[in-house]
Amino acid sequence: MRIIGKGHSSSKKLCASLNIPSVSKAAYRSCEKKLLNVASVVSKNAMIEAADEVRKLKNTSDVAECGVSVDGTWQRRGHSSLNGCVAVLSIDTGKVVDLEVMSKWCRNCNTSKSSEKSKHVKKHQCSCNHHGSAGSMEPVGAYRLFERSRETRKLEYVEFYVEFYGDGDSKSHLAVKDIYGIDSVRKYECIGHIQKRVGSKLRILKTKEKGLGGKGKLSDSFIDKIQNYYGIAIRSNIGNLEEMQRTVIAAFYHCCSGKSNTMHGQCPLGSESWCAYQRAQSAGKVFYDKNAGLPKNIINKIKPTYLQLCDQNLLRKCLHGKTQNANEAFNGCLWNVVPKEIFVELQTFSLGSYIAVINFNKGFSGLLSVLEALDIKIGSYTLRGYAAIDQTRIEDSKQHSLPSAKVKRKKIRAIKKRKVVNTEKHEGVTYKSGAF
Repeated sequence: MRIIGKGHSSSKKLCASLNIPSVSKAAYRSCEKKLLNVASVVSKNAMIEAADEVRKLKNTSDVAECGVSVDGTWQRRGHSSLNGCVAVLSIDTGKVVDLEVMSKWCRNCNTSKSSEKSKHVKKHQCSCNHHGSAGSMEPVGAYRLFERSRETRKLEYVEFYVEFYGDGDSKSHLAVKDIYGIDSVRKYECIGHIQKRVGSKLRILKTKEKGLGGKGKLSDSFIDKIQNYYGIAIRSNIGNLEEMQRTVIAAFYHCCSGKSNTMHGQCPLGSESWCAYQRAQSAGKVFYDKNAGLPKNIINKIKPTYLQLCDQNLLRKCLHGKTQNANEAFNGCLWNVVPKEIFVELQTFSLGSYIAVINFNKGFSGLLSVLEALDIKIGSYTLRGYAAIDQTRIEDSKQHSLPSAKVKRKKIRAIKKRKVVNTEKHEGVTYKSGAF
């Protein structure tokens, strides 16, 4: 039931539908506790193996320096969650090397003081392991993970890759930057979030400046286009700061260019250029631009905002070319096992987190070790079923990673977005607070 993201209530419905007796809540929790003890050991071994894999890549058996991507995730949105966890993933392997599960909720602590259980409340062992705000879970969890990295993983996380989106940031790096020595942990940004920042900045500008948005101006489609070009410019110039800055600036003028206002002077020359205008020029052909481009007054308004994102200090943090996609994938895996819609206590949340680590690092076949540790006989259908699930996941991943598949997904998203915009424009305002 936990693997498919369900609990005791769903197990009762399943057993009733299959005409078999269901277990009581107490028996279910007892089984869950046994499973938790085994899953914690198996997941810990999986993370130690992931750390050993990193040390092998570094060609050392001693403490190795490595880069990690750190991200916190919460069960509830708005940083008001009672449960959360912080995961450290290796930049080199993409696997989870350590995890800190955190909760600030205890059933006994939340029992009313006026109840008959007040004496028991004073004596009980509190199950929560975090006493601050939900927002502080990430820096506190990061500090715990970095503090024990040498002892438990024989690793030093000297390169710290964090999420950086919009104007938000966490204090995670500030909490750990001196943990191995003064300024021993260097901070880098996820290039995917830097790219998204282009869109967020321009959308904020459009809401503030009247007359900036609309057809032929700073439309949503244009923002998506310039955001994509910004990301391509970064990814195609990893390790070269000067060329990266030049390409990012050239991408702006390229996107703003139109048939009445050609601005391809900074685009790369030659037949191999990503600019269609320059390719046509090198071939001696005439390039017919179908785009109207942006008016000069609109360009002048959005240019200062865009050029702020072309600063070398910001782009220097993108030279590594790394993203937090692995963290986002693990977060998705975790919340499939422990759905956000249903609140759970620390015991269930910890179990789900450990199952997610095993599944993420070793696939469904990694769960066979849990069954073996519980002395459960593994049948042929289980072996074949888990192997088939892993094989399907690998094949789908390879298919989705193809450049042609990525381009196709972008086109489909753009078509869907255009349909929605055109439909809303045709219908007018159909839903608005207090408008009707």
